[in-house]
Amino acid sequence: MTTDLETFLAQDGRDDAVRAIRRSIDDQDVKYIYYQFVSVTGRIMGKGAPATHWERFASKGFQLVYGSTANLFTDRHGEYIGYGAEACELVGLPDVETFQVLPWDPKTARVFCTLFRGREEAEEPGAYLTSDCRGNLKRIHTEFESQTGFHLRVGAEPEMMWLKLNPDGTPSVDGMTKPYCYHIDQFSELQPLIHRVIEYGQAMGLDMIQGDHEDAPGQLELNWQFDRAEQTADRLTTYRQICRQVGREFGAFPCFMPKPFMGVSANGCHHNLSLWDGDTNVFLPEGDDQRMPSKIGLAAIGGVLEHLSALTCVTSPTVNSYRRLWDAGFWAPLYADWGFQNRTTALRVSAPDRFEYRSVDSAVNPYLSFAALIKAMADGIQRNLDPGPPEERNIYNAMAEGKEVKNIPMNLGDALRALDADQVVRSAMPGDMYRVFEHYKRDEWERFCATVTDWDVKEYLDILP
Repeated sequence: MTTDLETFLAQDGRDDAVRAIRRSIDDQDVKYIYYQFVSVTGRIMGKGAPATHWERFASKGFQLVYGSTANLFTDRHGEYIGYGAEACELVGLPDVETFQVLPWDPKTARVFCTLFRGREEAEEPGAYLTSDCRGNLKRIHTEFESQTGFHLRVGAEPEMMWLKLNPDGTPSVDGMTKPYCYHIDQFSELQPLIHRVIEYGQAMGLDMIQGDHEDAPGQLELNWQFDRAEQTADRLTTYRQICRQVGREFGAFPCFMPKPFMGVSANGCHHNLSLWDGDTNVFLPEGDDQRMPSKIGLAAIGGVLEHLSALTCVTSPTVNSYRRLWDAGFWAPLYADWGFQNRTTALRVSAPDRFEYRSVDSAVNPYLSFAALIKAMADGIQRNLDPGPPEERNIYNAMAEGKEVKNIPMNLGDALRALDADQVVRSAMPGDMYRVFEHYKRDEWERFCATVTDWDVKEYLDILP
């Protein structure tokens, strides 16, 4: 029986593509290659090797412990998350179409990789490694497209803050600019840095289109053109990698923490979603109301609202994420409702051809979030779920007038429980993926609960008598 690994290597045109990369390596004098994949938390992991060995890595791959998909991280009891020391080693094979030379270091290139179980394993040798979040997204998207004829296109809004560095090189709590939203003067203070990010982004395939200064210290949002889900996920990962490099060059720290400051907006990463049949957007209005999505679009919205509590665990994935929700004066998307241009609800029809999923922040792993949203929308379409009428009032006013609306989870512990109870969203984490994610995030929540914070000391140190 042919294994997944063997099928991957036998893809039509792959051998020709491998040879084309060799010519590119030689023509551009590339000396080193990063073979990279993405961990459960969105970190970029992998190995590096001299470019002279490209053909060997393209056919044999690299090996690394399974636990690297969980950052090789130990929980608070000292146990490795996901896989113990006795676990086998994965095989990572390059997706040759993702090979790119790094514009800040032309002698170095990077290539994303798909992960497999080892060739010699006793169980499922050469099968796809199910803790590979990037590989899972590709397979889930392919399955969704074969079942429905639709594919998901996503545009991301990656907010982040540029912070100053302390004299010792550690990040400070001071932003590089003042928290003036859409202020061109503050935007221009960061323009040299912005130019460099755009230059590198364009060189690595990001079609950069616009940007602005948001309303937190040093907070920028730079956007690129939307695309298929897996392409946007790779580009968001690349964008983060670019920002880290630009930070090194300019002596600044690119902060993707969701809520580093209270009293100002957090770092979101809104997902703008649309479903397509070939080159036809199936969300486009069908009736006289040009604001109202199609029946397919409404069912997809219904699926997302149905599974919003579990989705929140994936799209607001850290303890800190929920500080964003509690600081509710800054358009925090707390409620499972939708509307036209309504920034107080979790879903907003931001244009007739798409809707904006707002309960997502800058710490998101896009491979997990896009896969989970595909599953939620597929369920909505299959069951023809009705999202109800759009809410055009400020949701807080609507609730004051008696409307009953369900809250999304307000801490990571509640979100984990919601995810555990939702088989549809859990199906976006097949095989080992849910076990690894749940272990990692459960430990994160428990470590927070077991920590005495500065707030505890200030609140309770002098509690009695």
